[in-house]
Amino acid sequence: MALPIVAIIGRPNVGKSTLVNRLAGEQTAIVHDEPGVTRDRTYMPSFWSDREFLVVDTGGLVFNDDTEFLPLIRQQAMTALAEASAAIFVVDGQTGPSHADEEIAEWLRQQPVPVLLAVNKCESPDQGLIQAAEFWQLGLGEPYPISAIHGSGTGELLDELIKHIPQVTDVPETNEIKVAIIGRPNVGKSSLLNAFLGEERAIVSPISGTTRDAIDTMFERDGQTYRLIDTAGIRKKKSIEYGTEFFSINRAFKAIRRADVVLMVIDALDGVTDQDQKLAGRIIDEGRACIVVVNKWDAVEKDSYTIYDYEKNLQARLHFTEWADTIFVSAVTGQRVEKILELVNQAAESHKRRVTTAVINEVLEDAVSWHSPPTSRGGRQGRIYYGTQVSTQPPTIALFVNDAKRFNENYRRYIERQFRQQLGFKGTPIRLLWRSKKVRDAEVGSINRATRV
Repeated sequence: MALPIVAIIGRPNVGKSTLVNRLAGEQTAIVHDEPGVTRDRTYMPSFWSDREFLVVDTGGLVFNDDTEFLPLIRQQAMTALAEASAAIFVVDGQTGPSHADEEIAEWLRQQPVPVLLAVNKCESPDQGLIQAAEFWQLGLGEPYPISAIHGSGTGELLDELIKHIPQVTDVPETNEIKVAIIGRPNVGKSSLLNAFLGEERAIVSPISGTTRDAIDTMFERDGQTYRLIDTAGIRKKKSIEYGTEFFSINRAFKAIRRADVVLMVIDALDGVTDQDQKLAGRIIDEGRACIVVVNKWDAVEKDSYTIYDYEKNLQARLHFTEWADTIFVSAVTGQRVEKILELVNQAAESHKRRVTTAVINEVLEDAVSWHSPPTSRGGRQGRIYYGTQVSTQPPTIALFVNDAKRFNENYRRYIERQFRQQLGFKGTPIRLLWRSKKVRDAEVGSINRATRV
């Protein structure tokens, strides 16, 4: 049984995201003093007493205004309410009841979902009761004065909320694969998310910067659970101003860090840009598995050589991610979208694979027999004593050698290629740690001296 959902509803800039962060116990939703920061539905786990549930942050509701994103934000909020067990209607206690609050209240009274009224920004306990009293006129029952930023009053609100939340005791543990969808603005990340889910989970617009929060969505295919993380488009650093976009991109970078596999989405019409190269470098630095997804392939004029020429260009521009699979898709038509999950499964398995020391040393022995380590001008040759895997995600192998400086970059790449050819590791970076015997002896000596002391 899935966790029950609590929808957070309200007009723009009343503190919905701040309350969501308070209930979730972490700073996940973007909070900024600007209307319309939240647009898509963002789900986060929460609990109170013996109840577990998901809180869903929604964009600011504005009726009778169809400019820009407002109709799409309305649809997202309505979808959240339709799947919710209860809703919290957040209003601003400092400004008092507004016409927009009255419109939302009238709409909520027609819904079958129980609604609690949270009067936010009531930092003063005494003044807060007076501020909250004004909202009785909305006809939604008792108004609860709270301060989402400080947490005061939220306990009383939650005590009432859990009366409407069913207790769930049989939530199965899931071995989920976390998949971050990363790319420049307008390459089709949100369209790809919607294509996986078969619904309008994220707002899609030709306007850059539509997605702001990192949106987590759980779904299942063939018994495997996936957590898809849609992120904001990442522009060049010099183009970013401090504010909503700055926070959005920070969320995107954090999404890379917490993912098992990253889908790096590239616009087929634009090809690989300098910014795409930088993003690929970021993924490697974070040690994440990666799949290169070339989107909008349906919009490319093709002949029998198109895909081969495109792949050649990709390999040249992204040569440092040659281990990553590439797939050509169309999020709009759904072409090959489902095949991405097969590559995700393979990359996730490689990312967490652990190989025995015996097998690693068999590969090393075979590699050295075919291509001996380089020899210095003084006749000193590099020597590999043995190797062992020291960690996963990404797979990290320590190689103990006589002197790491004797192994040039070409030979190091050769050893890495041998591991990939013999052991797979498709879709994931691998890290080789070259440990000199001199360094090891010094470390052992330090330990012995410390022990004697």
